[in-house]
Amino acid sequence: MKLQEPRTSRIEARIAPEALAIVRRAAELQGRSISDFMVAAAHDAAQKTVAEAEVIRLSREAQESFVAMLLNPPPPNEALERAFKRHRELIAE
Repeated sequence: MKLQEPRTSRIEARIAPEALAIVRRAAELQGRSISDFMVAAAHDAAQKTVAEAEVIRLSREAQESFVAMLLNPPPPNEALERAFKRHRELIAE
């Protein structure tokens, strides 16, 4: 069982009576207080939002193209060659 961290911050929100009724019912169904239910729901929604922003999703075609480029990269262009040269000058091996 995961130990809960002490709660040290407070959030206040206004909620419509109809929304509160459904939240209260959902909390009861899970055997939680309204506060615990709201914190858990907000936490789950926040994790989902962050994951969706951090994960890049590609179509099957884009995945295959990406892998093909990784396995068979094109030769470096002039700008990349200059960057390699500049890097070697700045970073002594």
